[in-house]
Amino acid sequence: MKRAPKAPAKSHPKHVESSETILFTGFPGFIGARLIPRLLELRPHTTFVCLVQEKFVEQAKTSIDELAEQHPQTAGRLELVIGDITAPGLGMGETDAKALQKKLTGCYHLAAVYDLAVAREVGLRINVEGTRYVVEFLAEAKHLKRLDYISTAYVSGTAVGVYRETDLDVGQRFKNFYEETKFLAEVAVKESGLPSAIYRPGIVVGDSKTGVTAKFDGPYFSLNAIRNLPSPGVFMKVGSGENPVNLVPVDFVLEAIARLSTWDGAVGKTYNLTDPDPCSAFEIEEYFARALGKSFVYLPVPLPIAKLIFAPKQVQSIFGMPSQTLDYFDHPCRYDASVATTDLAQFGVVCPPFADYVQALVAFYMQKVGSITRGAMI
Repeated sequence: MKRAPKAPAKSHPKHVESSETILFTGFPGFIGARLIPRLLELRPHTTFVCLVQEKFVEQAKTSIDELAEQHPQTAGRLELVIGDITAPGLGMGETDAKALQKKLTGCYHLAAVYDLAVAREVGLRINVEGTRYVVEFLAEAKHLKRLDYISTAYVSGTAVGVYRETDLDVGQRFKNFYEETKFLAEVAVKESGLPSAIYRPGIVVGDSKTGVTAKFDGPYFSLNAIRNLPSPGVFMKVGSGENPVNLVPVDFVLEAIARLSTWDGAVGKTYNLTDPDPCSAFEIEEYFARALGKSFVYLPVPLPIAKLIFAPKQVQSIFGMPSQTLDYFDHPCRYDASVATTDLAQFGVVCPPFADYVQALVAFYMQKVGSITRGAMI
């Protein structure tokens, strides 16, 4: 297999000899780079083989060095392998692929396009075909114990009412190609028959304690508009504003995945990693406005009219918000997270309420707005 050239050796603490080898896709993405140190704490005898596209190798090497400095338990336990989930055999030669498959015991599959405005062809190639190539590769790994796959709560698409962890295809359509392709990818995991655990986060925002995030999208689009509009003033309320918007802080998502993925009882289950008591779109806007010291009169605008207003690219550019985001402001769907809540309780992991961490999100946003421009790793 084509391994990334090694960086000059640094002096790091030695580690315990590994007895497991786990393939990891999606490194050095924001979630992947933060999940691995926690996994290595919980898996003391494991080496992670990170599949990285050639164009991201230098970034990945830098991330490994930074992790070794900040988290000594990662030193010497991360390997980089050049490859591509959108290629047969994950872009490795047959001999090298078989050598890795022979020792592989697990896989975390995070690599995907997380973009509501993704083109269908791109979403199909990376999210769907990429996942199919991953499960095909794992099917030849005779010692594989489990696949931990990161999906999204929004495989629910246009479903209304309560969407349960046991639900997948309930006859829904999809609001955008991101939802459709993540749905098809989850179907591919289910149909593979591999021992797996599936995680469906809601809309992931910054850390609940520090506010740190890699990009300002999703609800940050509203925050951006609130920051730029004069106060007192008028702000648009899409639809009734009363439907829930399921936000979850990244630290909750990371700890939930880390704990469940290192617990044998999670195999065979699907988890909605969602807020069991989410705020409505209107409540979120109010929290943001108060955190910025602003006040508004809210003007109700039906969703179809809001979409017409935001259809011109110039309007989307002014607000920094793609029109696809509007669908999430007024959609009557709630996510039942009963299985996740029950299983996470044994580890003391709970999703904090939005009111407890909104100030941290806004403080980080105000500190970094204009300087965070990181895009998808495509």
